[in-house]
Amino acid sequence: MTSSETELVRVLEADGRFAPSPAAEQYLPLIEAISDAELEQFYRDMVVIRAIDTQATNLQRQGQLALWPPSRGQEAAQVGSGRAARAQDTIFPSYREHAVTRIRGVDPVDIIKLMRGVSHGGWDPTDPKNGNTRLYTLVLGSQVLHATGYAMGLEFDGKSGTGDVDRDAAVIVYYGDGASSQGDVHEAMVFAASYQAPTVFFLQNNQWAISVPVATQSRVPLVQRSAGYGIPSVRVDGNDVLASYAVSRVALDEARSGKGPRAIEAVTYRLGAHTTSDDPTKYRGSDEEESWALRDPIVRMRAFLESKGASASFFADVESEGADAAEDLRARTVALGPPPAGKIFDHVYSEPHPLIDEQKAWRAQYEASFEGDQA
Repeated sequence: MTSSETELVRVLEADGRFAPSPAAEQYLPLIEAISDAELEQFYRDMVVIRAIDTQATNLQRQGQLALWPPSRGQEAAQVGSGRAARAQDTIFPSYREHAVTRIRGVDPVDIIKLMRGVSHGGWDPTDPKNGNTRLYTLVLGSQVLHATGYAMGLEFDGKSGTGDVDRDAAVIVYYGDGASSQGDVHEAMVFAASYQAPTVFFLQNNQWAISVPVATQSRVPLVQRSAGYGIPSVRVDGNDVLASYAVSRVALDEARSGKGPRAIEAVTYRLGAHTTSDDPTKYRGSDEEESWALRDPIVRMRAFLESKGASASFFADVESEGADAAEDLRARTVALGPPPAGKIFDHVYSEPHPLIDEQKAWRAQYEASFEGDQA
């Protein structure tokens, strides 16, 4: 389906009022089944990752990291979709999905290692503790092809559409409005639609592809791009964590059950810079930023929880957890040392290789030829 602005799935207004849009009506039974504990977890996830994200940005400014891509403002889209995935699902992030990766079990310091330049990938995607989370990629759109190929493999191997809800699996892949203009994304959609691969394409439309506004990238809502391939597509308020959760939950359930790929356009906003090497004041005005700040997903969810009677002690506890997580990130980042000298040769091949062994030995011999610390 295609979606106009009036068909946006929204449950919470900017002020936190529970006021479902017409397009949200079909999701209300699922939303009403969310427990108070789960609602509070959504809020906790958003607050803590923002504290971590802010600390990481500060660390980059202080010379501890080479680069950091802030996720401020996009927490609801990520937390809602991340919490909607099942344990057996596989996550293919881009490079800004800090909330999703944390929910799946990835240590935020592993992202820091990547951005600091002391790790080739950040974490081991095959380690169960990382929740089937693939590595970040800075190559725009490439992960969408990888995700679709992986999902096709699930289909070929009979790991989706069997009717076993505890076993059937799907893939969810994250990308941005800029990446949606990449050929890789469109090629992936062709294959996903043709093979009915259990892929959920999760587009975070944060309004800016670095300095290019979404209005320049597309003359129609981006959700129509996936719909054009015959993929059922939904447009959701990406600053509404409840709507994001419900839409993602349904899309993943349908993909997992053998109904083929699904697509979501989460309409959100990047409150910070594209990365710490970017200066958004060069291409967008303060009026726009202030307008979107009024739709802050954390402020919205807090107002909703307060209306439901959440206690002041709960919010204080969440703030304390966020502060502790940020301080822990700082301490462990500063304590990071350089990688082992031979690490560059590890995992070039899956099995030992004589040429790699020869190169590794040559490097060690070369560095040993220097006196003292001159190497």
